[in-house]
Amino acid sequence: MTLAKPPTILSSVQISPSTKRLLLGILGSLAALLLLAFAVFQWKRQQLLTYALEAVKAKVERKYPVILTLGPARFAGFKTVEIAGLSLVPRAAPTDTLLTAKRLQASLSVRSLFAGRPVFSGLEIITARLTARKSATSDNYGFLVKKQKASTVPRDTTKGTNYGLLLNQVLETAFDNIPDEASFKDFYVSYLGPRHTALLRLPELRIEDGDISGRLTASIDSVVNELGISGHIVPGDYALTARVFGVGGSVQLPYVPRRFGALVSFDTVLVRLDSKEFDDDDTGGRLTVRGSLAARNFSLYHPKLAANEIEVKRGTLDFVATLGRGTAALEKGSLLTVNKIVLHPEISVRLKPSQAVRINVTSDDTEANDFFASLPTGIFDEVRGITGTGTLAYHLRASLDLARVDSLKFDSGLRGKNFKLTSVGEGDDDLSKLNTAFRHTVYNDRGDSVRTFAVGPPNPDFVPYNQVSPYLIHAITTAEDPRFFTHRGFMEQAFVKSAIQNIKERRFARGGSTISMQLVKNVFLTRQKTVARKVEEALIVWLLENTRLASKQRMFEVYLNIIEWGPSKYRWPSGKRGVYGVKDAALFYYGKRPGELNLPESLYLASIIPKPKFARYSFDAYGDLRRSTRYFFRLIADIMATRGLITGNDRESLPYALRLNGPARQYMAFAARPDTTRITAAADSSQFEPLNLIDLLNTGAAAPDAGVNSGAPDVEPLKAPK
Repeated sequence: MTLAKPPTILSSVQISPSTKRLLLGILGSLAALLLLAFAVFQWKRQQLLTYALEAVKAKVERKYPVILTLGPARFAGFKTVEIAGLSLVPRAAPTDTLLTAKRLQASLSVRSLFAGRPVFSGLEIITARLTARKSATSDNYGFLVKKQKASTVPRDTTKGTNYGLLLNQVLETAFDNIPDEASFKDFYVSYLGPRHTALLRLPELRIEDGDISGRLTASIDSVVNELGISGHIVPGDYALTARVFGVGGSVQLPYVPRRFGALVSFDTVLVRLDSKEFDDDDTGGRLTVRGSLAARNFSLYHPKLAANEIEVKRGTLDFVATLGRGTAALEKGSLLTVNKIVLHPEISVRLKPSQAVRINVTSDDTEANDFFASLPTGIFDEVRGITGTGTLAYHLRASLDLARVDSLKFDSGLRGKNFKLTSVGEGDDDLSKLNTAFRHTVYNDRGDSVRTFAVGPPNPDFVPYNQVSPYLIHAITTAEDPRFFTHRGFMEQAFVKSAIQNIKERRFARGGSTISMQLVKNVFLTRQKTVARKVEEALIVWLLENTRLASKQRMFEVYLNIIEWGPSKYRWPSGKRGVYGVKDAALFYYGKRPGELNLPESLYLASIIPKPKFARYSFDAYGDLRRSTRYFFRLIADIMATRGLITGNDRESLPYALRLNGPARQYMAFAARPDTTRITAAADSSQFEPLNLIDLLNTGAAAPDAGVNSGAPDVEPLKAPK
């Protein structure tokens, strides 16, 4: 059975043909009106877009001296605007295009467009080229930097460039022109200048709600890096957090190799800028910036710093920095963390009217093992196996004004609290080996091995301390380190005096090493003259002197038996090469045992130590000592007499001629004419005053050296026979 469909309302209503025609007419009219309205909307929207872009062009050209050209614009969607091309050309150089783009795309609020205040967002720039050029006299981008309003306060131009003003202008220009949302695709940035070139290629860089992400390839001065970037930016607050990391390898810092001959690299660096404050004062302005820098696997190499790369696994600098006219400073409140060592640095630099620097660095107390484990590799490799208990803390205070070099101040030290060594290294790096016989290798200036011998009783050439002439002991300590038996490894006043003379003469005119430092250099370190070696040398000296791993007498005994005293090329009848140790020296020059040396013979051997290769030029044609060595004899003998180490008669009867009865006589280069100079200025013989003898010995000095340990129960030096 088939059921009938129930009737509907429409089926029940009968519409006449005339009514149907009327309804269709009304619907057609509405559709036509809608189409007309949409056409008018589209036309008006396009017209308003054209006006809006013309307004943008006029605003840019009013703000900057440029010609902005925009290609045809259209709506690619209800809110999406597409511009077919852009170019930005400086008016001063109409043929030098700064910026071009193949296509731009952005979202436009229709409501804001009809309100006459167009709001663009989500800018996307596709296939853009930014080409910056600089010559010796002009550039095509300088107009972008904000010009500071002229100050009514006269400024002193003799104080140099205002780095705070420059950095403030750069920061404001950069932050004020960063959009809230933007995307760069296939973007090239190039710079060509008189001294530097750069090319940055950004396959994609995106800024969305302040979040930054992207990749880029940077080629700067032939240094190429593949980088990844992520972070967040708040332009209105001048706040930025950016993480830069290497893609497929570490990042090598550009400019540094070319400018300083150094290599600097890292795996990841985190840059944070928290705030900036600029105060316009009578010096032209002062900028304060706060933020931090953090690096992972930071590496630095320079041949004058260290033989190998200096590496820090993790390092962070929280900074409060100020920059002004000719000045820059790292202020109080800054914090430097090197692995687990926490330092508080305060550093100020002035470039004009004269260069000056002031440094104050202190560290927190650090557990001993954390301290040793945190030391950068490439500097402290010789102390890697050392462990201890207690804590260690470091301080450095220094200041120098090059207009007044004599004002140099320097105070550096390591402080231990309940510090004790539990391990002193292994093998050749074992610091306690000084107390036993050990093998020692000497090298020439080229780093070639010259000779290896035992230091101790197994070596028949080894001479114990008590078998050395007291004259020689006193002559060496007086000349090289007058407070060796009482200080703790350093004489800071002597170091400062040496540094002052070296700065004045712009060369290493005077040394500043104590006997302890010379001993460590010879036994544990290489001959390479690097900053790292000196720093490591200081640490090992501190460990030796402050933990009493070896007595002063034993340290001096080892020193006497290993130092160079003559030509490394000399070959003995036994086949050994060079003149190393006190026994070799006594035989080579005088054919004597070390205990038989008299005062003038001892003084001459002491004079050789600073520059043993120049010993052959010590005599004139008659065999008399030349003026520089005579000056040394008088100086050291006077001090020895004042200290009661020799008698006044010894000093008065001191001869200036020596009998060389050993092989050295054939080695000497006797001058063609006698040296008749009667007066010798002290500066002519500064190499013989490595520790500023006149000022620092008990011959009128106001106070003993700051590095002296007056209560140290060390072995006293032997007294010379009266």
